[in-house]
Amino acid sequence: MSDTPAKKTDAAPTSAGGRRQLGFFGRILQFFREVMAELKKVVTPTRKQLLNYTLVVLGFILVMMLLVTALDLVFGKLVGFVFAGTPIWPLW
Repeated sequence: MSDTPAKKTDAAPTSAGGRRQLGFFGRILQFFREVMAELKKVVTPTRKQLLNYTLVVLGFILVMMLLVTALDLVFGKLVGFVFAGTPIWPLW
């Protein structure tokens, strides 16, 4: 350990985290400063990337719609067979 004493400063009161306490409006101002700093990090995709991302999302939605439709048809037929005695085949 070091034998040098800690320096005292006349800084503003600090919280447990070591940062000075801000008032209500100071916290709001700090929030907007942090929002602006994060918005400066945003990168806009190129047209090619945007088209690619859009097609991927639309493809995923199409696959999920087909999956949900198939499961609905299967479970609907099973419920009809179990509770109403309707035949499973034909599917319509």
